[in-house]
Amino acid sequence: MVLKGNPPTITFSSDDVVLKSPNDRRLYRLVELQNGLRALLVHDPEIYPQEHMLFMGSEEFPDENEYDSYLSKHGGSSNAYTETEHTCYHFEVKPEFLKGALQRFSQFFISPLVKTEAMEREVLAVDSEFNQALQSDACRLQQLQCHTSTPGHPLNRFFWGNKKSLVDAMEKGINLREHIFKLYNDHYHGGLMKLVVIGGVICFVNDIDSLDLLESWVVELFGAVKKGPQVKPKFSAEGPIWKSGKVYWLEAVKDVHILDLSWKLPCLHQEYLKKPEDYLAHLLGHGPTFSSVALFNKNIINLSEGRGSLLSYLKARGWATSLSAGVGDEGIYRSTIASVFVMSIHLTDSGVEKIFDIIGSVYQFLKLLRQTSPQEWIFNELQNIGNMEFRFAEEQPQDDYAAELSENLQFYPPEHVIYGDYVFKTWDEQLIEQILGFFIPENMRVDVVSKLFLKSEDFQSEPWFGSRYVEEDIAQNLMELWRNPPEIDSSLHLPSKNEFIPSDFSIRADDSRINDFTNATSPRCIIDEALIKFWYMLDSTFKVPRANTYFRINLKGGYDNAKSCVLSELFIHLLKDQLNEIIYQASIAKLETSVSYVGDKLELKVYGFNEKLPVLLSKVLSVAKSFMPTDDRFKVIKEDMERTLKNTNMKPLSHSSYLRLQVLCESFYDVDEKLHYLNDLFLDDLKAFIPELRSQLYIEGLCHGNLSEEEAISISNIFKVNFPVNSLPIESRHAERVICFPSGANLVRDVSVKNKLEKNSVIELYFQIEQDVGVESTKLKALIDLFDEIVEEPLFNQLRTKEQLGYVVQCSPRITYRVFGFCFCIQSSEYNPVYLQTRVDNFIDGLEELLDGLDGDSFENYKSGLMAKLLEKDPSLSYESNRLWNQIVDKRYIFDMSKKEAEELRDINKHDVVEWYKTYFKASSPKCRRLLVRVWGCNTDLKDAEALPKSVQNHDTTLEREPWHNGTKFFVVCEPGTQHMETLLKFVYELYTDYVLKNPFYEMEMPIRCELFDINLTQAVQKDRVAFLGR
Repeated sequence: MVLKGNPPTITFSSDDVVLKSPNDRRLYRLVELQNGLRALLVHDPEIYPQEHMLFMGSEEFPDENEYDSYLSKHGGSSNAYTETEHTCYHFEVKPEFLKGALQRFSQFFISPLVKTEAMEREVLAVDSEFNQALQSDACRLQQLQCHTSTPGHPLNRFFWGNKKSLVDAMEKGINLREHIFKLYNDHYHGGLMKLVVIGGVICFVNDIDSLDLLESWVVELFGAVKKGPQVKPKFSAEGPIWKSGKVYWLEAVKDVHILDLSWKLPCLHQEYLKKPEDYLAHLLGHGPTFSSVALFNKNIINLSEGRGSLLSYLKARGWATSLSAGVGDEGIYRSTIASVFVMSIHLTDSGVEKIFDIIGSVYQFLKLLRQTSPQEWIFNELQNIGNMEFRFAEEQPQDDYAAELSENLQFYPPEHVIYGDYVFKTWDEQLIEQILGFFIPENMRVDVVSKLFLKSEDFQSEPWFGSRYVEEDIAQNLMELWRNPPEIDSSLHLPSKNEFIPSDFSIRADDSRINDFTNATSPRCIIDEALIKFWYMLDSTFKVPRANTYFRINLKGGYDNAKSCVLSELFIHLLKDQLNEIIYQASIAKLETSVSYVGDKLELKVYGFNEKLPVLLSKVLSVAKSFMPTDDRFKVIKEDMERTLKNTNMKPLSHSSYLRLQVLCESFYDVDEKLHYLNDLFLDDLKAFIPELRSQLYIEGLCHGNLSEEEAISISNIFKVNFPVNSLPIESRHAERVICFPSGANLVRDVSVKNKLEKNSVIELYFQIEQDVGVESTKLKALIDLFDEIVEEPLFNQLRTKEQLGYVVQCSPRITYRVFGFCFCIQSSEYNPVYLQTRVDNFIDGLEELLDGLDGDSFENYKSGLMAKLLEKDPSLSYESNRLWNQIVDKRYIFDMSKKEAEELRDINKHDVVEWYKTYFKASSPKCRRLLVRVWGCNTDLKDAEALPKSVQNHDTTLEREPWHNGTKFFVVCEPGTQHMETLLKFVYELYTDYVLKNPFYEMEMPIRCELFDINLTQAVQKDRVAFLGR
């Protein structure tokens, strides 16, 4: 590669700058080029060889699809995102193709083309992305906050982008291409760019050579980036962001009640060693449940209620269900202008009526914090947890890690690019008191997001999202009351010392007394009894003091019918609610608990630092064995569950997947059915149901990590002690089954969007393949995954980049309860589902030519790219645990599935893929079985569909559905155009009532096993076919 100008030189290089964990095996080198570009080079010994416009071509690689095509052929992918003050571009690729990818990547920042025709298409892509967010309550609230900010403030603008904003600009004479190049020339220079490259051993003798090689590539490929000073642009804004003493009532899209309180703080980037905002976020709820890898990597903290916490106080009054607080990492909430501390409270119906009382409670707690003064011991706890997390941080996927480090280079000095997220170094009581001083009513913005806000007809409309809102004054006497509450409720107090912070970090795999199965690569079944089956594997790979224990517990009768399903789900929600006060402290100490409902199973996961794990599990099971709900919590949780069910399928993409599963699954309880039963449930119904639910159980679990076999057995004994019950027989355990489509099935399901203002339409085209059973299933999975690897990028390039059908254009394999399938999916705000279907069908029809046209090298590249992904090592203990757990959940128990698939892949040739495609995707093949789900947006006409909304139709077959109030559904299979289906369905229902419902041994929603029903139905249809079918 020839570079213009003088050979670039390095002005700084060091392998000793970055502070890393003693357990981090990676090597880091910081270099700075003469052009000002700062690059962090990372050698990972575990790697072995085996945003919009800039990605649209460069002078050296003018084909706008060259970059994506190269990555796709070599097991890679790319993405980009833009935040308030920076944009991040990132990719991943097989290690041996890293330089080729960097060559293409670097040219975007050296000589982007910004082709006019590509720019016009990307305007549509921007608009599609905006339409994805148009019905998001969170996005609508953020834009309202921008719209109502102080005129002239940098936030007082349209914070997104859409076709209208760009076209309006062009109509005003603004040349978009010139503006893009101006942005590029002003900001895309070495002084403002931070680069992270993660690579592995290429073919050199020692690790240092790998860093030398990465350095030479960066010098060669990025040295031609324009030179610029390392001085970040300065943004400033005087005065407040928002008007004081106002409450904004925003009409919600979903059925939610959310109270957001926001306080403007000074920019806190330089105070990362002290983290005063995280200290306060911790106290305002007594218990964060962190979802990020780093302790405070995501600074919005979801809070569980410890005794004395603000959330505990609000829940006791039936006003709130959850609370989160903190300064966010992104958007308008963390910038060089200001930090914005947000407390977000999800309210009950009762809580909506008590908005100002709730705000008063917040200020009572803030007064408590001022009176007690900052507590150094609390800071020390956070410091210990942060250091513990840093020392034993779990690795994440390389592209995510590269993106995170590149962002951190923007905010932290190089030595703290890793440690900055974790560190609590300096106790500064005065700074905390200073920041606490900003939490006053005059500096607070109040937003309420709810469907119940329109008490006043004097509403306004935010111009970009069209959101309706009301702006009201807060009474002056309330502001004065909040400024200095006359009293603090006695139930509010600071948290107690955390008993779950571990002190034992010894590694079991290093213990010479534990040597059996130390290097095992698959779990062993150490207990296989009538009540419990338990798998165990000692971690000898990551050697961190963590363990993951996962359990699925079959409950008696938990999924027998729609009513029992609702009762089980309600019980588990109430159990989670009851457990909050037990698990919140453990969560702070990075010992997490997850409780969820899957079919007839309660899934319990306890995971994190292992020392106190058995103690926490004992407490959880002790509650679960005897818990009975109270009337006050029953009402709140029932209301919350009802709201969740009503909000189901509000997004078209999730709606289409839901409808696919509704057709596929043999037993599927519809949201409307669940709501029907939930509305009629009382506390006594649940109390009568719970003892039966717990009377028989079957438990299957996995213990993986830093626990010995003896410790694992002790964990299994905790279950036996707490649940001395009979085993649930195998025939009583619910097993989900998928309906096998008939040969040549070509089914279509049409529905309108649930949200009547949703512009987006979706089509999801599902091809049913085969069951995941037998010796051939591994090869079949390899063929499906290889097909996906080959097809994904051409699909995106044709239907997204060139045709601009919509922002979401994707395909992927589907495994639904051990049945293989393959899906194509498009979401569009511009085109109706019928048109989208024709374009997808056209693409699929052309795949034979695409596959036949693949040259040998390209095909082998796709194979080797997939093989590299399959053989890629798990980046962390959690990833490995989840992979093993999935095999247990699916009852497959092939723990080296990826390795076996890679072995099958070696022998697959292009002919195999072509024949596989012909077998399952060609319409003429009897094994081509399709289900097309079409969700129609509000700007489309369902009359354009080939079928009525309640039917599932194709060219050969119609499935006509009739639901009844008891939850039972009947489907009739017939030819298209067949008349009098309603007559037939009513007759079927009459037989059902005469012979099934009147059977004294039949219970509602039991499987229909009635000989008289079967005989009469068969005879009637055969005898009177003409009368019923109108033929």
